[in-house]
Amino acid sequence: MVMFLHLQPQEAMQGDIADELAMNFKQGNSKEIAKRFATSIELIIIDQEDVYNRAQAEQILKDFFLKNPPNKASIIHKLSNNPNYRLTILSLTTKTEKFRVTVTMKKSSNSFQITELRIEPER
Repeated sequence: MVMFLHLQPQEAMQGDIADELAMNFKQGNSKEIAKRFATSIELIIIDQEDVYNRAQAEQILKDFFLKNPPNKASIIHKLSNNPNYRLTILSLTTKTEKFRVTVTMKKSSNSFQITELRIEPER
């Protein structure tokens, strides 16, 4: 008997990062989003910009979701052709406003980590 084993890259087995991010933003799930944060992350939310550690960034994102409960998140654009870099742009609709979310990820230790997260009012 001959068996063929088809192996997929680790990221393919984990599902699409952009879809996962869109789902977590729609749910306002800062805890799940923060699991992908690098140890330090550049966080730009409306007019607040700085570099934070993972715990600080998660708390700031959680506060954003409390003030802006999400209704819908959809993928506008994603770049995934570079093996060490990912970019996802989402449209986030909240109860009162629409935002453009830009997520930059770099590969580290065989997984992609968010190095920059930008949330700006959609124009």
